[in-house]
Amino acid sequence: MTEEIIIAGFGGQGVLSMGKILAYSGIMQNQEVSWMPSYGPEMRGGTANVTVIVSDERISSPVLNFFDTAILLNQQSMDKFEKSVKPGGLLLYDPNGITRHPERTDINIYRIEGSRLASEMGNTKIFNMVILGAFLKIKPIVKLENVISGLKKSIPERYHKLIPMNEQALKAGKENPEQVQKVA
Repeated sequence: MTEEIIIAGFGGQGVLSMGKILAYSGIMQNQEVSWMPSYGPEMRGGTANVTVIVSDERISSPVLNFFDTAILLNQQSMDKFEKSVKPGGLLLYDPNGITRHPERTDINIYRIEGSRLASEMGNTKIFNMVILGAFLKIKPIVKLENVISGLKKSIPERYHKLIPMNEQALKAGKENPEQVQKVA
């Protein structure tokens, strides 16, 4: 199994953190991983993306032009990466701030109401964990307990008090089918 993923959105949406946690989760399962971030100098508010590869085999290169999965969290990312999903691949997106929805018919498209669910849960900062939970519902490439271990490894110890809230967000994304809608 090899899963090649691009996660893209605005800086501050937790794009890089989501990728890092996913990569750590793969490590916890003794898989080969690659995590390659890309962001502009302005970071928060600018665009950011991360390429993550999780594989049972050695990874020859972290540089990809096409992806099995694209998790797109803003319009600029949709415009840039929609065409980069391999035919038969998966595109997940949050509709908040999207003005042009995905148009391809040769991929599986899911709309995830992550920002709305995070807001209903009382903390918009858990948005990325809601999205990650929904992704793992659709493609369970890593186990939830390894994601929790990945959280502990990727965030500083002074923020470990926030792990239960992040765990709730992961479960909410994974267990709320009305928030995850297959579009195509």
